[in-house]
Amino acid sequence: MANEVGLRERKKAATRLALSQAAIRLAVERGPDNVTADAIAEAANVSPRTFHNYFSSKEDAILAAFRDLTRDFVDAVHARPAGEPIWDTLRHVCATQVVGASGCATEAVEQARTVLRTPALLAHNLALFDEMERLFAEAIARRTGTDASTDLYPNLLSSITGAVLKAALNVWHDGTNRADLAALVDEAFDRVHVS
Repeated sequence: MANEVGLRERKKAATRLALSQAAIRLAVERGPDNVTADAIAEAANVSPRTFHNYFSSKEDAILAAFRDLTRDFVDAVHARPAGEPIWDTLRHVCATQVVGASGCATEAVEQARTVLRTPALLAHNLALFDEMERLFAEAIARRTGTDASTDLYPNLLSSITGAVLKAALNVWHDGTNRADLAALVDEAFDRVHVS
């Protein structure tokens, strides 16, 4: 029975990933306004009903990879050694997590540009960024023995980390710098002094 559940979950994850990849690929190729849920479903070789079992909208599907990245960041914070200073944890996690994005730089830059020049996607992306900061603050609070709902410290560290990532991404996706994203993140952390 456990094998069946594992297989079912893997199939669901594979379907969700296929839909997400099809959504962002079509958005880059055609422009987000020219993409429909039906087209995404067809590109992923599933029914439109299956699409709606996984995503509420095409914007949700297009930005799914960004949401997954947020979850990966938070999981990575929890996986770091308990005694490690929190700033070192955040620096390590951010630099490590962006390595995958910088490895497929052309594709990632096009995806970022597509999101940034599309008002509906930008609005969803800003909401995701807020969600990421909240989840980061909660993870930081657990690591530091504070309370994200009442203490300034985890929220401040989360906001600073978000600003570091955003600044590095802004310079990187502009495309004129040609710097490695992980190196830009590392440089951004060097320029911010938190104790």
